[in-house]
This record gives sequence, C-alpha cells and structure tokens, in this order.
Amino acid sequence: MTTETKVWKVSAGAPSREALLEAAALLRSGRTVAFPTETVYGLGADARNTEAVADIFAAKGRPSDNPLIVHIADRSQLEELVAPPEEAVLRLLDAFWPGPLTVVLPVKPGALSPLVTAGLSTVGLRMPGHPVALALIEASGCPVAAPSANRSGRPSPTNASHVLGDLVGRIAGIVDGGEAGVGLESTVVEFAGDVLYILRPGGVTADQLREALPGIPVIEPQAEHREPDAPRAPGMKYAHYAPRGTMVLVQGASDELVHACMQRELDEARARGERTGVLTYAEHADRFRADHVVPCGRMDALETVAHGLYAALREFDEAGVGFIAAEACPEEGLGAAIMNRLRKAAGGRILTV
Repeated sequence: MTTETKVWKVSAGAPSREALLEAAALLRSGRTVAFPTETVYGLGADARNTEAVADIFAAKGRPSDNPLIVHIADRSQLEELVAPPEEAVLRLLDAFWPGPLTVVLPVKPGALSPLVTAGLSTVGLRMPGHPVALALIEASGCPVAAPSANRSGRPSPTNASHVLGDLVGRIAGIVDGGEAGVGLESTVVEFAGDVLYILRPGGVTADQLREALPGIPVIEPQAEHREPDAPRAPGMKYAHYAPRGTMVLVQGASDELVHACMQRELDEARARGERTGVLTYAEHADRFRADHVVPCGRMDALETVAHGLYAALREFDEAGVGFIAAEACPEEGLGAAIMNRLRKAAGGRILTV
C-alpha cells in the first residue's frame, strides 16, 4: 500500500480555503486525509464509504474490531446518523461541543459503514473544537470517521511530523495545522439507564461531567489494566500509545519510594546493557541517573503533562531507549486520562510501592 502523501500547511487562525477544499475533495472521493483536532491529529475518511474506511484500518494496521469515532461539523448531522439523543445527552452537547467529548449513541441502520461501528449497534460521535477540523469536515460534506493518525499501538500524533513519520506513503494527505492543544484524545461517554458511563477518560474530566449533569451518577472506568472482549469505544482494547522500548509504570505512597524503585529498575536495565530512559515531571527531573530523562510537563499543572505526553513517548524512540521507567501522577482531573494512557503504554507493567 503505497501512495503519494500531499501536505498542506495551514494556519489554525485563518486556514487556507483552497487547501481545505482540496483536502475535502479527497475525502469525498474516498481517500484518507490526516488533520488536526484540539486533542490529537486524526486520520479521516468518509464514514459512509466502506472502502474508504477500510483504508484507515489498512494504513494504521488497526484491528477491525476496534470501532472508530465519527466527527461532525454541525449538530444537525445527528439526525441522519443516530436516534434522537436523550435530554441528558443534549445537555452534555450544550456544555462540551465543540470540544473533546465523544458521545456513544444508537446508530441508524445503514447510516454508516459497518466497519465504523465494528458490528456494534452504537457509534461514538464528536464535534471537534478546532477551526481547521470543523472547516474541513464542513467542506467535505460528509461525516468523517477519524481515529488518531498513527500506526496502531504507537503514541498518538500531536503534530504533523508525527503523522509523516508513521503514515507517509500510506495516506493521501496531511493538513498541517500546527500543534494539537489538549494532547490527549477525547473523553468517551455513554448514557444508559439514567447513568453516565465514562468509557475512556480524556480531555473532559469526570468532575466537569458531574457539574454538567447534577444528580446523574457518573461512573468512571476501573483503573486496572483490562481488555474487554468487545470494546464499546476506541482505546478500551489492545496495547495503545506505546513507545518501542519496554516501559514500566511506577506508582506508590510517596515520591521517595517511587523514585527509589524507578532507579533500581533503571540500574538493573543498565546492567543488562540496555539504554535507559525516565519519564517524569519537571519538578523531579534532576533525581534520576539514566541515559535519557524526559520531563513531561509539571505535576502541579497536569494540562502541561497531557499536552506533552505523546511527544515525550516518541522522544524515547528517537533516542533509541530500550527501557523506560515512568512516574505515575495523581489521578484527579486530567490525571485520570494521563494515567489511563500511561497504563496502556506500559502494557500493564505496573509496579506499586
């Protein structure tokens, strides 16, 4: 599967209409185009076109039982795709659309390619909060299925160079709109039985959801690393977000215990002849002996950690690191989404001290 990949560089503040129309024409013709959102870069195709959607799976090397999120540019598109949402869901859309929230809803028969839903009776929908994404989707005239624009299992892309590194020659085009903002994928929720379930934590926190739906229980996912037989949403199954080296996530009752455990693991890896790396935070970057130390934002400002996490994981690959000790963070607010990604990146290799 080899194709010429065209790149359009656009400004998020005033995206080029000509570039977006050219990219939109590719989407309408059944091709795949990567584009920026406020979370990460997505790899888009017409969600109604099975052949086009199949090209997403082929380009990414993505398992076919992993459903795709569909992106829309206007809430009026809901009517053609899904059953009428409940009042609580509409309140969520009022509060968080456009933005990093995906809502799982019953799909209308025949409205989308069956590859999008992976055989489920539901589909995850979101309206991205990025001017380039909204303009591209609107110009395409179609609902756009778009998982992250990376090879399956790799850290998600937060800029166009990440997309090029993973998918050049495998997709038709890349709309380069600069750095993604949030840096982590959207929160995925499903409303069932008067309860809101968070299927995947992301850019909208559990506390924000509770504030938008007072009196409605909001159930967060379990923290342990488990893979469901039939994922209800992306990111619930398979190793995700992983660097090429082996990564161990360390969590514990105190910084001192965590750091001591991390250093022991690093020393053992170095004794085995491996190149070592540390994923930590700016406050703790001077506490480790390793070949490559990456401070990923500040623990007292978790939004900076979210923004830089995937780029940090890719940095270890660029440095040829074979073993990585990663420091856990508090799970309040965005920390829940960060820890979800770290557990997936570590493939369940978690040490508690």
